[in-house]
Amino acid sequence: MKKILLIIILISCSISIFAQKNKKKKKEKEKIKEEYVDEDFIRFNDHIYKDYIKSVKFHIIGADLTLPIIDLSDGQLVLSFDDLEADVKNFYYTIVHCDKDWTPSEDISPMDYIDGFSEEKLEIYRFSSSTTQPYTHYDLAIPNEDMSFKLSGNYILKIYTDKGEDDLVLTRRFVVVDSKVKIDAQVNRAYEIGKMETHQEIDFVIDHKGFEINNPKQNLSVTVMQNSNWQTAYNNVEPLFIKTERLEYDYQGKIVFEGLKEYRYLDLRSFRFRTDKVKDIYEGPYGFDVELIGERDRSVKPYLFEIDINGNFIIETGDFDEHDIESDYALVTFYLSKDQVFENGQVYLYGKISDWQLKDEFKMTYNEKINAYSTKVFLKQGFYNYVYAFVPNDSETPDFSDTEGSHHEAENDYSIIVYYRDFGSRYDEVIGVKTINSIQQN
Repeated sequence: MKKILLIIILISCSISIFAQKNKKKKKEKEKIKEEYVDEDFIRFNDHIYKDYIKSVKFHIIGADLTLPIIDLSDGQLVLSFDDLEADVKNFYYTIVHCDKDWTPSEDISPMDYIDGFSEEKLEIYRFSSSTTQPYTHYDLAIPNEDMSFKLSGNYILKIYTDKGEDDLVLTRRFVVVDSKVKIDAQVNRAYEIGKMETHQEIDFVIDHKGFEINNPKQNLSVTVMQNSNWQTAYNNVEPLFIKTERLEYDYQGKIVFEGLKEYRYLDLRSFRFRTDKVKDIYEGPYGFDVELIGERDRSVKPYLFEIDINGNFIIETGDFDEHDIESDYALVTFYLSKDQVFENGQVYLYGKISDWQLKDEFKMTYNEKINAYSTKVFLKQGFYNYVYAFVPNDSETPDFSDTEGSHHEAENDYSIIVYYRDFGSRYDEVIGVKTINSIQQN
């Protein structure tokens, strides 16, 4: 009897110690999350740390408008950016495996997920040619002969100087998928009556025939993202109905996004002539200045379909052949006409142009003399999509109701990412990805 009592006490102590360790580990992870959004620490999202870095692009090689998502056994991503200091720096890169919530995977080491060297130097660079703004253009293709991936999952690509990993230049998210499930998805009008005219709802099914998932609510997690915007994504979505080798995510009113409108555009591919949004182009002592025609809010305008690139941008010039090194820069002035200033909030230029973030360089100021908000942004020649976002002082969430409006007919891309962690596994796998278009659904 004493032996049994002693065993029970030992088991209870073990459970208590295990629980305390898990609690401590959870607190540490929460602390890590807080630290990684501080300016003094690495941000585990898309972020530029140096003012001299511009025009960052990261996508599947040969497909400029794609998300940086590739298969574990196939495909390659390409990163490109400009250094406006126009010298040659010793930039290095590495990758960090992350959990589904974009915190570093704690239970695996670089040796577990990197095949090759854990750190490499950026070797490919070119100098700008015949531009008023000199710059050095860098390219990196990954995976490559020196560094590739062993595991699927979320990753952060880190670029830093020769001073070490703490002297960061930029970070970029990307996803590696090892496809084990099939995803069927559909974009519908929102179920709720109050959102039927303005929102889009995403319903989908995961078919995991041949791949056993014992406890989908614990082992599986799904992220749903509109266009390429991680900031507004739905995370940790659980299945509504669990059937044999089939998981249904047919929520009514849960996975819902504003349809918005087709994005505004700016054709900046030539400085030799003015496109329809450009009022004036002139070359000053420090380069080109481009002044745009004032725009108005579209919130009360009816929906009109126009072909867009869903908030993205392309670097391109119509004046020369080498887009990467012959595209010039200009200080571009945007205007949003408004009869009165917005109370209790700020207006931002928003889209992939700002990494889908509310950055100070894209904040607009109100000019009472011209009754308009304006901002000046240094941009490389190309084709840009963007919108104007109002952000209340007590919120960090963009509001488009008084600048753009929203309609359920709008064309948008939606990406579904399926994460899986089996019992005892040390990291989150990505076992399925599906991207669909709200108009061209198939």
